[in-house]
Parts: sequence; C-alpha cells; structure tokens
Amino acid sequence: MKKSTLALLFTVLFSSSPWVYSADLNIGLASSTTSMDPQFYVGGANSAMARNIFDGLVVQDEKQQIKPALATDWKVIDDKTWEFALRPDVKFHDGSDFTAKDVIASIKRIALASKNSPSSYAPYVSDIAEVTEVNPLTVRIKTKEASPLLLNNLSRVSILPARLENVPTETLNSGKEVIGTGPFKFVSWVPDDRVVLARNDDYWGGKAEWDNVTVRVFKNSSARVAAMLSGDVDMIENVPTADSRNIEKNQQLKTISTPGNRVIYLHMDQQRDGSPFAKGPDGKNPLLKKAVRQAMSLAINRQAIVDRVMEGQAVVASQLVPKGYFGYSASIPAPVYSPEKAKQELAAAGYPNGFTLTFHASNDRYPNDSKIAQAIGQMFTRVGIKTEVVTMPGSVYFSRASRQEFSLIMGGAAIETGEASGVLGPLLETFGPHAGQGNRGRYSNPAFDKKLNEARSTLDEAKREALLAEAMNIGMDELGVIPVMFLSNTWAMKKQYTYVGRSDAYTLPYFVRSAQ
Repeated sequence: MKKSTLALLFTVLFSSSPWVYSADLNIGLASSTTSMDPQFYVGGANSAMARNIFDGLVVQDEKQQIKPALATDWKVIDDKTWEFALRPDVKFHDGSDFTAKDVIASIKRIALASKNSPSSYAPYVSDIAEVTEVNPLTVRIKTKEASPLLLNNLSRVSILPARLENVPTETLNSGKEVIGTGPFKFVSWVPDDRVVLARNDDYWGGKAEWDNVTVRVFKNSSARVAAMLSGDVDMIENVPTADSRNIEKNQQLKTISTPGNRVIYLHMDQQRDGSPFAKGPDGKNPLLKKAVRQAMSLAINRQAIVDRVMEGQAVVASQLVPKGYFGYSASIPAPVYSPEKAKQELAAAGYPNGFTLTFHASNDRYPNDSKIAQAIGQMFTRVGIKTEVVTMPGSVYFSRASRQEFSLIMGGAAIETGEASGVLGPLLETFGPHAGQGNRGRYSNPAFDKKLNEARSTLDEAKREALLAEAMNIGMDELGVIPVMFLSNTWAMKKQYTYVGRSDAYTLPYFVRSAQ
C-alpha cells in the first residue's frame, strides 16, 4: 500500500501532466549578454539582463515611461538641483542595506567602468556635477546645466553596493560581486550560452513567480524556434516573421507582438557634391536636392513592405518616434505612396530620366534587412532611379558607413531614452566630436540644431515637448532621413504564460506570468 501511494505521489509531482506547476522558467534569447557589469557596455542584451539583477533610481516601463524604483519621489529644487527620496528597507542580494552612499558610489563608478568600453555609460552621467547625501535616504544631484533628461538618463544607471565603487569590470565578469537589489540573484554565466538566476525573496517589488530562471542564447533564429517547438524553452524573443504564423497554429503555443522603439530609416549623402554611389548625368550628387529625397520617399510603398516582407510585424513610419512618445509631432502627415508624383518630383529636380544609385544595407542586423533593402531598391528603379542593392554583414557595413564610404544606407535606431531627442540628436544633429555621431548622411541645419538644443535645456515639459516636435518637423520636412517603419517586437511562449510586450524589446522574466 505504501509503495502504491508513493508511486502515485511521484507520478503527480514529476509527470509532464499539465496540472503540474513548475517554478522554473526557461527562456530563449536572440542575443548574448557580453558583460555582467551593468555599467560597462550599453547594449540591448546587456541592459535587459541588468534589469533582472539591478535597479536604478527610476525605471522605464513597458512603454518607456519613467516610473519610481529605488527612488520613490523626486523634486526639482532649482534649474540645476534635483532631490531624490530613496526607498526604505531595501536590501542588496548580499544582505546589506541600500542607502544614499550606494547611489553616490554607483554614479562615481561609471567613470571606472567606462574605461575601454565599446559603448560607454558615461554620457548618461555627463551632465552630473555633484551627488551628495542629505541623509541616508535622501540624495541631492547637482547638474552642470539645466538637465531635463536627468530622469531618463538615470533610468539607465544601475545601483550597486557602495563597497564595489572601485571593483573592476573583470571581477563582475568572473561571476564575483554581481550584486544588486533586483528581483533575481545572479547564479552563473556562460558567455554566448546561458545565464542562470535565482529568485530574490526579499525583493522590494514583491517576489517573482519563478524560483529559478535559465536564460539561453540561440543566435540562430531557426534554432531558437526549434527550441520553442520542442518544449526545450518556455518562451523566446525575436520570433522570425516567417515562423510566427506556424507557431500560432500550434495549439500549445501563442505569440504576442507590440510596436517597438526601433525605427528603420534611410540616410542619404547630403554633404558631398560628388558622392561615390549616386550620380546624375552631370556626375553630381542628386541626393543633395530635397525634391529628389521627396521622390524617393514617395516611391516607397511602406505598407506593402510591412505586409509582405515583414508579414505584419512592423508599423509604417512618417517620423522618428511612434505616436505616444514624447516629442511626437501630430502635424506630420502619414507618408504617401505615389510613383507618379515621385517621377514628377524627379523631373522637377532636373532628372526626368532618373539617375544611377547603389544602395548599401546590412544583411544580418535587423529582421529581414536584406529583403527590405531589395524591395526598396526595386521601388526606386520603378520610378527611374536605377538602383543596385549591395548588402553585407553588419560587422563590416556599419564601420564603412560611418566612414562615409556609401551614398545611400539603411539603418535602425532605438529610442533608448524614451523620447525624441534620443534619435533626433544622433541621426540629425550637425556632426561633430560630441554631436550627431549617428548622422552618417551629414545632414545639417542650424534651425534644427537650435530647436533641439533649446529642448535639451528646457525643464518645463510642455515647452520641451513642443520644441522637440518643432525639431522633428524641420528634420522630416527636409527629409534629413527617410523613415520607413517601426519594427514590432514579438515573443512566443507556452499558451498558459502571459507577458506584456515591451517597446524596448527587453525580455524580463519578472513580468512573465503563469495561469497555473
């Protein structure tokens, strides 16, 4: 009798029956974490992983709106002084109490962590002149100038224990001292393979549903989908457009999709009279003419690309931030597809018979990037711009594009700060040592720069948003870049799980829920 009872109990506890609840979660990611130091290397995979283990003073929610985290409240004392009330009774994973000293040390540490970083966190604290302790649960931050984006920047800064202020990145990458206040504790990391996490039962935001989380890396999309279909993982990110419908047909699985914060755009050489891959009959660069850029925009059937190439996993773009984002301009109309008007614009610009163009793009950086480029190239050719499309791996392409070796390129930009200056600055601000670093077309307009910089120094939110919208209007009217679409972020998971899709594409196990 005892044996039968034990056997039955074993069956109930360990069978694969759908009635059995598992407190472990397995997730398949598309990109690998490259550092366990949350202050070393700005990158999507690193930032998402840091959110599992660390907190900031504030945080961006699923729509990139600023919410309280380790700071419960804040106030602006004057144009250059902010005061933050810190959350009480918060403990780090090592059991130590969170206080103002940890905030001060963490902001100071970024200078150390930024050394030799391929993409530093230093810009997020460059406006800060001083951080002082008012009392153990209050800090005051003084900025060099008025800094309206201080909260957005601080949402990117992870807080570590003060004793780690001088601990180098190499220590954290070895698996030691990976200590935060986040919902999960660090267990182990195998680069390019997996990260293992354990629940932090003392998390100030409430316990996660999962005892243990294993995050595995499948850079190959087919392998990631296969792991989902076989049940090796419970959830995956970056579902390829070609596989989403097949996954949806599986009665045990489902997909969710949400508009993302990454805009796909075209950058044109707007600096040189003689451009290497854009030549009119006179040998000069046609892309310098606004009418030509308008013709190119009119030639693109964005909706067809969204429907046929992206299979619905994108949204047509007329500007650089989606509707609802801070700095979105309601006065910019939806893009028009009109091959006839495109030909008229070309003729008005002095190119009734078009011109020759080579269009360069990556073939492994964004979903379907090569297919998107080919489709756009064909559309240009139909209106008379005889276009050759050349694609190459991103590891080669982006460095060459930054050296201005091309005439027309396709890129993608994520709105990391959650508001318009996060893309307007990098893509359209006049290029310089500390500005317009992503402006590979070298668009330049003093009126645009003036509006953008006024916005950067305006603390009044309504005024700042209006200034950003004005800057957006200028850049889009002149087509400093041509927006094409916003990529959607798509996840697949077992039917019983839920997840609120995020515009930043982060996959955060704390927000994965089970119906069981």
